[in-house]
Amino acid sequence: MTRSAAVHTDTGSPLPEAEVRSSSSSSSSSSPAEVPPNEPPEPPRRSLLRLLMHSGLMFGREFCYAAEGAFATPVLLSVGLPRSLYSLVWLLSPCLGFILQPIVGSASDYCRSKWGRRRPYILALGILMVLGMTLFLNGDALVTATIKNRKQRHIWGVLITVFGVIVFDFSADFIDSPIKAYLFDVCSHEDKEKALHFHALLTGLGGAAGYLIGAIEWRNTSLGQILGSEYQVIYIFAAIIFIVLLIIHMFSIPEIPFGQDVGCQQLHLLEHNTPTYGTIESPASGQYNQNSYNSRSLSVIGKLEGNSQITCIKPSEEKGSKHVTLKSLIKALLSMPSHYRSLCVSHLIGWTAFLSTMLFFTDFAGQVMYKGNPYAEHNSTSYLTYERGVEIGSWGLCINAIFSAIYSYLQKIILPVIGLKGMYFVGYFLFGLGTGLIGLFPNVLSTLLLCTAFGVMSSTLYTVPFNLMAEYHRKEKIERTNSATPLNESRGKGIDCAALSAMVQLAQILVGVGVGALVNLAGTVKVVVITSSAISLFGCCFVGLFVQYGQ
Repeated sequence: MTRSAAVHTDTGSPLPEAEVRSSSSSSSSSSPAEVPPNEPPEPPRRSLLRLLMHSGLMFGREFCYAAEGAFATPVLLSVGLPRSLYSLVWLLSPCLGFILQPIVGSASDYCRSKWGRRRPYILALGILMVLGMTLFLNGDALVTATIKNRKQRHIWGVLITVFGVIVFDFSADFIDSPIKAYLFDVCSHEDKEKALHFHALLTGLGGAAGYLIGAIEWRNTSLGQILGSEYQVIYIFAAIIFIVLLIIHMFSIPEIPFGQDVGCQQLHLLEHNTPTYGTIESPASGQYNQNSYNSRSLSVIGKLEGNSQITCIKPSEEKGSKHVTLKSLIKALLSMPSHYRSLCVSHLIGWTAFLSTMLFFTDFAGQVMYKGNPYAEHNSTSYLTYERGVEIGSWGLCINAIFSAIYSYLQKIILPVIGLKGMYFVGYFLFGLGTGLIGLFPNVLSTLLLCTAFGVMSSTLYTVPFNLMAEYHRKEKIERTNSATPLNESRGKGIDCAALSAMVQLAQILVGVGVGALVNLAGTVKVVVITSSAISLFGCCFVGLFVQYGQ
């Protein structure tokens, strides 16, 4: 008796077809659970602890992002970067990311490292994040301590700080794609949804913690006096938290490296989700011929029965891993199904609106709400007033992050009521309404209250698009199972996640190009939040009309 069933390794990667011949010597022993004919098998369920270990890196990433969001623009202005150039700093990193993100995402689909396909990229980008944060938060102090000439100190201070912001921004944006692809590889559909909620929850908590640390006046504390300034205090907190959570993330959920041979006995254990992770133990009954095969190029046909003799044979049509070229990658992106393209466009609209406000919110608070001047002498009343505004802006971003975490938890309650479409629409609408009111009425108390709308948008952008993508992948697997259609090797989960994450870089490019021109034209930072409101309200219409949702 034979039955077609796809087998997943512990990485969550589906194993394409092969032929298995089974001759049973006994029909009395137990067999594995049947797989529904229209539902392809999925990776084993993960424990809550492992999902939290995997998601914890989002806390560290967002903690560091909070340091950048709250202090990057004030630091750039304080080292003397001209107003006409500071928005262009946000342009260089996303240009690199937009070009390289899909290429690296696709390359990670075929990475043959013994660590797996995704974790080498996550580790490399994590190291770059720490390097960039070190330079932009400590660059001015480092230059001041080593260079005596005032003119050279100014030039090198600007260059090192700008370089640090670019490296940090590039790697922090880039790291999201392999993290999501890693999650999609190793988790079942139910665990993906649960982990994405953990991602959003810990993202909000990480941002709240980061902005809270940034809002504290460290200058007059003993820690601030020991380390030299509040920037060094924030750097110490951020670096330690991120490095610890990066190490935990690397050991969270196992990946089986691409191309590694997995024997039949090992597959049997994986299929039964054996708790002895990392080991191969003999099953209680049955003998297996240890013919090995590629872990991505095999599926099992036939019911496993006691004392069965299994022979695993590679299919004749099996091909080696496909080497991705730029031409084939562009072709794969252009041939992306229409519902993926619509999702990417909606993600672009949302992030353009969100980043327009978030990257300049503390500057908006300092210049518009408190009417301070970032270019005044550092001991002047005007500059100290601007710094007070920046601190209040940090409190606003802290409120945003706290409410993002709360809303991420509430999503479990709201989702069954209004569905993904309703959640997507509400996130864009509340953000557009909130930023519009802040721009028209820049009062301190009302602005802090309306920062809760930022949290709704943040949580929405971190969960709904990736939930939709996971749903698209699940439906495609079912359709391929029903129609016996081979997997499109030019596009994997890595490139799909990279294409979606690349919209963040494209949004930064649009913000970098447009915000400086808008501010110069209008003569006030207020125009940024007004424009952000208009973009978000337009996004409401788009997500309601063009994005595909489950039936």
